[in-house]
Amino acid sequence: MSLATRRTILGLLAAMPLASAAGAKASPVPDALDPDEGFPYEAFDAAHPETIETEGAKIAVLWANDDFTLPKPDFRDWVKHSAKAVATYYGKFPVQSLRLLFMPADGKGVKTGTTWGYQGAACRVVVGTEATREAVFKDWVMVHEMIHTALPDVGREHNWLSEGVAVYVESICRVQAGHLPEAQIWGDFMHAMPKGQPQPGDKGFDNTHSWGRTYWGGATFCLLADLELRKQSDNKVGLQQALRGINAVANHTDDMDIRKVLAIGDKATGYKVLTGMYEEMRAKPVPTDLPKLWSDLGVRPEGNSVSFADGAPMASLRKAICAPAS
Repeated sequence: MSLATRRTILGLLAAMPLASAAGAKASPVPDALDPDEGFPYEAFDAAHPETIETEGAKIAVLWANDDFTLPKPDFRDWVKHSAKAVATYYGKFPVQSLRLLFMPADGKGVKTGTTWGYQGAACRVVVGTEATREAVFKDWVMVHEMIHTALPDVGREHNWLSEGVAVYVESICRVQAGHLPEAQIWGDFMHAMPKGQPQPGDKGFDNTHSWGRTYWGGATFCLLADLELRKQSDNKVGLQQALRGINAVANHTDDMDIRKVLAIGDKATGYKVLTGMYEEMRAKPVPTDLPKLWSDLGVRPEGNSVSFADGAPMASLRKAICAPAS
């Protein structure tokens, strides 16, 4: 790209906060970005990005500069690797086209990510200039941001749903794609979901916007919904079918009322689980007995990981959640 174009892109991005909207494992949680601080669509397109075709989607990729030590072929492989995990869960990549901007930062590994949809699906991923292929392939940020493209924009008040879905599905889809062992994500859930429990003064999901309730509270909602759907359907459908149904109708480029989104998910499964849980939890705290839940699922702590008790009452539901869906 020309020096002038590069300066335009970097100038537009210089004023943008680099705090993460990716969520689950980053802090603090920023407010939603104003449109003036959003993705630089015009500058991005003017720079003639490279197109990667994968999983039925066209992903336009642009590097803000050449400061990365990670070779571009490794970036391309990482994009395809992440897209495969997301497409495994949704049955296809959630959008037909995506703009993806890589921004540099000091250090190693992947730093943060943000997703927009107001002029088309777009993600910005901030990557350490010394990041390695091994580090990026193990990281969760790219998958998390791609998952955001699947859910309609339900508004700032309901960030807990969009972030909760991204946190929960990011873990499940990487297991389904064979990128992570099942024990790792259940260990992560056991360790982190207590952060999403209601604290004193909690007023329900729609009125409590702390980091823990937004990300891990939202993820707990997704797990509970998944289990309830499987209980009611004799393990025939789960949250995966609901989210596929929603994505068949709309994606992150669409603004949609949360009740309509959840109703679409319920229609896809044939059970009114999502709307029922939302009405129960939106305006009042509803704690979850997590120790009992792990016991019923057959998830037991074992050193720094977990082991599974397949004779537990809900072990079959746990196994079905991580099994690739047809």
